[in-house]
Amino acid sequence: MNDKQAILTEIVRLTSTIETNYPELYCFLDEIPMTIPSSPNPDLSLATLKEYLDELKELSKHHLLTH
Repeated sequence: MNDKQAILTEIVRLTSTIETNYPELYCFLDEIPMTIPSSPNPDLSLATLKEYLDELKELSKHHLLTH
């Protein structure tokens, strides 16, 4: 499995965890600046995916620390 695929897998896992265990956070996922590109063949860089994953982790961590 390559790095990009591993990060995408982690994003899906974490997003599912948030949706299932912390539904109150799920609405905030729309506010994270990562968006689906409008081009037919988007090129999501490894750095972009890592940044998005880090933002998801930070959102989860912050929520757990404050609740």
